[in-house]
Amino acid sequence: MNWIVLFDLMAFSDFRVIIPLMKMRTMRNTLSEKNMLNNFVKEHAYRRCQISSRGSNITIHPLRNIMEMLYVGNITIGTPPQEFQVIFDTGLSDLWVPSLFCTSPTCSTHIRFRHLECSTFRPKQKTFSIAYGSRSMKAFLVYDTIQIGELVSTDQPFILNVNHSGFKGKPFDGVLGLSYPNISLTGCIPIFDNLKNQGAVSESVFAFYLNKSKPEGSVVMFGGVDESYYQGALNWVPLIKAGDWHVHMDWKNRISMKGQVIACSGSCEALVDTRTSLILGPRRLVNNIQKLVSATRWGSEHCVSCFPVNNLPSIILTINGINYPVPARAYILKDFRGHCYTTFKENTVSTFTETWILGDVFLRLHFSVFDRGNDRIGPGTDSVNAWRCSRISTDAPNKHSLTLRALLPKMLVNCIWWSAHPILSKE
Repeated sequence: MNWIVLFDLMAFSDFRVIIPLMKMRTMRNTLSEKNMLNNFVKEHAYRRCQISSRGSNITIHPLRNIMEMLYVGNITIGTPPQEFQVIFDTGLSDLWVPSLFCTSPTCSTHIRFRHLECSTFRPKQKTFSIAYGSRSMKAFLVYDTIQIGELVSTDQPFILNVNHSGFKGKPFDGVLGLSYPNISLTGCIPIFDNLKNQGAVSESVFAFYLNKSKPEGSVVMFGGVDESYYQGALNWVPLIKAGDWHVHMDWKNRISMKGQVIACSGSCEALVDTRTSLILGPRRLVNNIQKLVSATRWGSEHCVSCFPVNNLPSIILTINGINYPVPARAYILKDFRGHCYTTFKENTVSTFTETWILGDVFLRLHFSVFDRGNDRIGPGTDSVNAWRCSRISTDAPNKHSLTLRALLPKMLVNCIWWSAHPILSKE
């Protein structure tokens, strides 16, 4: 179909999607001011590889750790394949990347999909207007072949954006959603469901292992679980409902410190979320945690003295009767100036119940399995090699880490991409 005709057809079936967001500075802007982003990306270039687990149908796909802020992996789209770097996001269901026709400045820093070069490309008469807080994206629905390592989803629906504001400089090209079909912006089948329906994966399971100590080593696995990535047992927690990755926290669940319950004393909920860097919770309870660790507000951050950090107690998340410790070395980060910051932040999206969002701070410690077939999550008691450095170092960092770690507090805020499900309404 001629592309001009496609744009004529885009007048049909318009929708607007509204997604609340925190206002933030882009990470690229922050790094570019210090002339550091290009050096970081070059020194930690993404190595494309895919590993099949021994004697199984598990596909293990590598992710790159960008300074403990986010984890990205490569996929290909089209025939012949075009490569894109995406976030694997358990908070959304759709896949989106920029279109060749995206002329907004934000798209100039990203790889754009060149549809005319693809023999398997198929357009659709459906367009969207997506709002991320004060930001927006105009996009349309298309179909093509998507490949994640050796996994291939044919005739997969996905979103091409043609006008994308507010994401300039982000170190990824798009987002690949891994949530349920019911929250899809397009109403189409998500890629993981398509992979299962087409027989590419044998089990409706995927899992994340997030590494802290270096850019390489993190993975997302599909179709099963490789037990070499975690220690102990997986503890299965049923979802509140088959529709997103929320779990109910009842009398078996609490957040405590030194044996004292500091949050979730009654009934609350938790969302295990790969799209969020930190641990988010209600303002009053987060402020209480800051006081308990003697943190003081400094701009948008809460800082603590670094000297007693290694003696601070762990914060224990008890989920379904199982304790998941978050030690101080995980919930506090340090920069080269001797400033230490907590990774607990207020969730600015209001909810009817007490809700905690367990982001990468939690996932780096606890290998987690997302079981679509049984509507449950299985966090492990400990990831292999998680937080191998048992103490926050007081040694002088090298020149490269000095400048990068100095910017961590600002950049951590940038990694809270979405903190609520989209709201879909017709224009």
